[in-house]
Amino acid sequence: MDSDPASLPGALQEPGAAPLLVFDFDGVLVDGMAEYWWSARRAVQQLAPDLDLPEQAPPGFALLRPLIHKGWEMVLMVAELSRLDLDIAHLQAHYAEALQPTLRRWGWQPEPLQRALEQVRVAAIAADRVAWLALHRFYPGVPERLRALEREGASWMVLTTKGGIFAQELLQAAGLQPLAVCGHEQGSKPEVLAQLDSASRPIWFVEDRRPTLELVRATPGLEAVRCFLVSWGYLAPADREALPEAIRLLEPHHFAAPLAQWP
Repeated sequence: MDSDPASLPGALQEPGAAPLLVFDFDGVLVDGMAEYWWSARRAVQQLAPDLDLPEQAPPGFALLRPLIHKGWEMVLMVAELSRLDLDIAHLQAHYAEALQPTLRRWGWQPEPLQRALEQVRVAAIAADRVAWLALHRFYPGVPERLRALEREGASWMVLTTKGGIFAQELLQAAGLQPLAVCGHEQGSKPEVLAQLDSASRPIWFVEDRRPTLELVRATPGLEAVRCFLVSWGYLAPADREALPEAIRLLEPHHFAAPLAQWP
């Protein structure tokens, strides 16, 4: 279910020792790299039909993926990869500062790019849901570990910048039932976490994007959120280095272990 954090199920409002695990989706639970290119490429083809884009993602897309935060950025980066003079290394080094100038170069705005991406996904699911699902894979052991959390007295939910309906499709196909799914429609991750944390229940946030974790750590009122950076997923080369004490690196063997043994 797609949930407003202010009206989440009663289990979120019950204080106690058992944590609520809040998982990012892409790069933490699911590897959807093939789908990202497939859908974003089709969105770009609708916006700029004359662009020549390969069927398969070029190497530059994988290099840029760790930097991408929202779906509209993915569409923009696919278009950028059509440029023969694109300097990937420079874009990697100056990604955040490059977004607005790149939007201006293409004459685009984030909202239409996001809509185009989501329209492609909705159409793909309606046309051939099985084929769309097959463009994703859960990371090894993830579905089994999520099902085991209940046996440890912990609940879990999903907090993603993806559209909530698309995360729900994948979770339902895997037979997984989180307490809630919050997509980009519910607001930023710090905003949603702030509402959850007000329930006085331990919150553990599991993410593969270091800047997002650093933003959470810097947000007043979220000091008690326990932050984990997964070692798999879409990490930039330096993301694991010199992590602050408040952000713990979560390796696969940690994830598989009982919660009491997590770093």
